[in-house]
Amino acid sequence: MEMPLFPLGLVLFPGMMLPLHIFEPRYREMINRCIDEELPFGIVLIKEGREVGSPAEPHAIGTAARITHVERKPDGRMDIIVVGTRRFRIENLKHDHSYLTAEVSHYPVINGDTQLAVEQAQKVRPKIIRYVDLMTRATGVELKLDQLPEDPTSLAFLTAIALQVNPQDKQKLLGLAGIPEILDMGNYLLNRELQLLQHMLDTQSVVESLTSGPTGHLFAN
Repeated sequence: MEMPLFPLGLVLFPGMMLPLHIFEPRYREMINRCIDEELPFGIVLIKEGREVGSPAEPHAIGTAARITHVERKPDGRMDIIVVGTRRFRIENLKHDHSYLTAEVSHYPVINGDTQLAVEQAQKVRPKIIRYVDLMTRATGVELKLDQLPEDPTSLAFLTAIALQVNPQDKQKLLGLAGIPEILDMGNYLLNRELQLLQHMLDTQSVVESLTSGPTGHLFAN
């Protein structure tokens, strides 16, 4: 099928909600078409180029986005909310419109109900809970985590969404074929980020203890 594309500097996952501000004329045209024809559009991470201006080259794997809310501005700009539905693979880029489109094929999620997926999910589940707790302590912003899903597929994508890592790591997660592989990489990234967060919190505690003495100064004359 042919799908309009929205190249961005971020990665959308199935089940993820994303607010977008639409201001460029070409993307206003694209979104209006998607609204009128009830079409999804694809969000793809930019491989080369920029979000604004000349066309950007996207990565091959993206996620279809369904528009769930639209707020129109008097000048034609729009604020929309989308939700990721399913993954796709770009087969052929097309330049027939002011915005980028592509012939795409469905990129299905596989092996979500295997024993290996269940075992990987058991490794990830306690780490994502600890990760959210440390993120709350590190940022000072209370992050709420609802009850974790039982099925490995939902847990895999929740982990991918929650991880605050660079877009390249997110793209690697999105591009992995099976749920065991996504959970395995998610487990690796969680271990890495947990170590970094714990080190940051420990360092912060040491600095606070050094600067909270009777004089209130780090160094005394």
